Amino acid sequence: MSAHGFELPSSTTPADEIGGPLGAAESILALINKMIMILASIALIAASLILSYSVVVRYYFKAPTYWQDEASVFLLVGATFLTAAHVQSKRGHVGIDALVGFLSPMANRLRLLLVDGASLAFCIFFSWKSWTLFHEAFEDGQVTSSTWAPPLWIPYSVMAAGMTLLCIQIALQIAVSIKKGRRS
Repeated sequence: MSAHGFELPSSTTPADEIGGPLGAAESILALINKMIMILASIALIAASLILSYSVVVRYYFKAPTYWQDEASVFLLVGATFLTAAHVQSKRGHVGIDALVGFLSPMANRLRLLLVDGASLAFCIFFSWKSWTLFHEAFEDGQVTSSTWAPPLWIPYSVMAAGMTLLCIQIALQIAVSIKKGRRS
């Protein structure tokens, strides 16, 4: 994998190399991530079409639009949060790798494990808060303040689901890293 001209080692391990329950979990999560990526791609296309429609209707027909912006934001929020686990599986998030060249392979594994642990702690908290927001919005019937007034549980649910998948992905990567560390 190449990022900004630097060659980064692939952090993904094929499920058949891992084997056992971890390999099965990685295969299942990879399949879920693949399906989500397809749906997220469709959501991005739909958001662009909705926004283009909105521009045309407002400019040429001078008609007000009241649902298009929120529908697009909901689609973009869903695509962003639900694809986070896939991006993490490829280690595609922005990272600073200035230390990689200076540290030994063992120190780099430890550094990655510590970063993953801290990321997992943050994501667990974020996921918990997202599920709390979802529950409150669903129970209280909260809606947006717009004329369209869609229910807020929709974006909160995809945010919570996406963060939960990200937690699972990071936890799986930590478990695989620990298992690989035992073999080396």
